[in-house]
Amino acid sequence: MNAKPVVYHIPVCPFSQRLEILLALRGQLDAVEFRVVDITRPRAPDLLAKTRGSTALPVLELPNGTILTESLVILRFFDEALAGRPLRRVDPCEHAVESMLIAREGAFTMAGYLFVMNQDRALREEHNEKLLALYRDINGFLLEHSPEGPYLFDAFGLAEAVFTPIFKRFWFLDYYEAFDLPEGTEYDRVRVWKDACMSHPETGQVTREEIVKLYYDYALGTGNGALVAGRSVSSFTFSPEWKDRPWPPRDKHAGSASDAALGLLPEIF
Repeated sequence: MNAKPVVYHIPVCPFSQRLEILLALRGQLDAVEFRVVDITRPRAPDLLAKTRGSTALPVLELPNGTILTESLVILRFFDEALAGRPLRRVDPCEHAVESMLIAREGAFTMAGYLFVMNQDRALREEHNEKLLALYRDINGFLLEHSPEGPYLFDAFGLAEAVFTPIFKRFWFLDYYEAFDLPEGTEYDRVRVWKDACMSHPETGQVTREEIVKLYYDYALGTGNGALVAGRSVSSFTFSPEWKDRPWPPRDKHAGSASDAALGLLPEIF
């Protein structure tokens, strides 16, 4: 039996970063043991037994053997179980407001991932406009409930912990799709919120370089550690480390760079 909760995860996963942000804000990074899962390989049988066959991450195993899945469930569990000021709003009405904003995250995340994985040039503007429409919706919500900002309420809270890792993963859109929020009142408020979230000192678990390099295969339409056709190593491989690899090509429609060109093959001495 584990002495403290165990989170099975991949470090670059945005849904795991939510938990890391919460723990950092509470000053309790040592309260949880993180165990890294290599998604480029089949899941270990013992982990699959814990999750009843599901490969979704992160997974939380409590000291009594209870298994919790779904990142928002785990995030809310830690927010209630750990000592310290909760991220969620205590006032019922305020909590309802932040929950309405959090409910927008699923469609927002999906739009960004489908955008970067799209391989049809003719559909680029359609994906771009869908994501911009979701940004406009969030902008309107923030203007209604928190026109002054920068956060939804007076401090970085639950909604910010949910969205910040997604904002950071969308660095892959900046790089591979040259995506940028337009200027204007339809985006000004959400831009302030996004910038405040991303610049918070407890949200630096990942870097732009790390995201761009590891998510290269997503830009080629292949995710979750699967292999791109003609390649033998996933961009999610642990070795060589992402820091030691060159930046991938920006033009995702030019076909995949080779394993060697991407720095995915270990040096042979």
